[in-house]
Amino acid sequence: MSIEQTPPNPSAKPRVALVFGGRSSEHAISVSTAGSVLRAIDREKYDVLPIGITHEGRWALVSDDPARMAITDGRLPDVAQVAEAVDGQVVLPVSPDSREVVWSEPGTVPKALGEVDVVFPLLHGPWGEDGTLQGLLELSGVPYVGNGVLSSAVGMDKEFTKRVLASHGLGVGSYTIVRPREWESEAGRAAVRERVGELGLPVFVKPCRAGSSIGITKVKDLAGLDAAIEEARRHDPKLIIEAGVSGREIECGVLEFEDGPRASVPAEVLVGGDYEFYDFEAKYIDSSEVRIPAELGAAELAEIRRQAVAAFEALGCEGLARVDFFLLDDGSWMINEVNTMPGFTPISAYPKMWEASGLSYPELIDRLLQAALRRPTGLR
Repeated sequence: MSIEQTPPNPSAKPRVALVFGGRSSEHAISVSTAGSVLRAIDREKYDVLPIGITHEGRWALVSDDPARMAITDGRLPDVAQVAEAVDGQVVLPVSPDSREVVWSEPGTVPKALGEVDVVFPLLHGPWGEDGTLQGLLELSGVPYVGNGVLSSAVGMDKEFTKRVLASHGLGVGSYTIVRPREWESEAGRAAVRERVGELGLPVFVKPCRAGSSIGITKVKDLAGLDAAIEEARRHDPKLIIEAGVSGREIECGVLEFEDGPRASVPAEVLVGGDYEFYDFEAKYIDSSEVRIPAELGAAELAEIRRQAVAAFEALGCEGLARVDFFLLDDGSWMINEVNTMPGFTPISAYPKMWEASGLSYPELIDRLLQAALRRPTGLR
């Protein structure tokens, strides 16, 4: 089948494909992230091709209209709302011999959209942030922003994040894992309840491979455990149940520079009085306060930065990550999770922490893209 060719791009600017949306429950946050990046990226320096993935997995061309991608009055954005065509699909390069992106509609000649120099994968959650998209791009030989296959996969799975961090001597909390088959038998359910009793209450029941605080329940009474597990299983058949801790919630951004990773000034999450923890609504709808910089002493600041970089290197991260901590009441640090593709929404802490560290939002995006363009694909 012939492919209709578009004229070559006369500009020498690198062409960036922003890929966002996706099949995970974090679809709307990914769309909001993409809108913020579209608004901030330097158009004098980069050509941009926005590509959205629908809930069903269709890759669509979308309008370059950041305003339509924002969370507005509690309304969550969706790729289907900004897609330029109901039918048709974008096809990324499938061979290292070509970086040509193609648009295909039923009954028409596929149309070449030109070559892409780098992909900025702005997906959150499974089927995008978890190494799956990164593997596709590695196979295609297309440079991309951020973490590789292994670090993305490990960072997405809270169990293996904790295993790797603990093996490097970094503090993690007490937890238990509920695997799919275990919860499907009465004997398995009894074993889970017993382990939760040993953890002590309260506990947090979470999907093991999800983010944005989706599907999480704080359980203060064992009578509510089963319902919390069923809620988390709506998002992931594998669960993690973590013991509650008492302390301050502190986040720290890590960014890879030419001489290695550096940590930003940290931020402290201050959850409003109506919320028991930093859940989805508190984070994205009511916008709980994030204090930047966090009020820490010099020794505390040095330690969180040291541990944030240590976590980044332990997971083999590249490009960027956000490391979430608890500063416990006894003065020790505990890592809650490592986010290998932090949010870039207007309220997201990661770009704000770097802005407070002296790197503006457009400069942050530029640094990430330039690092991706320099870095080879394949084993490294």
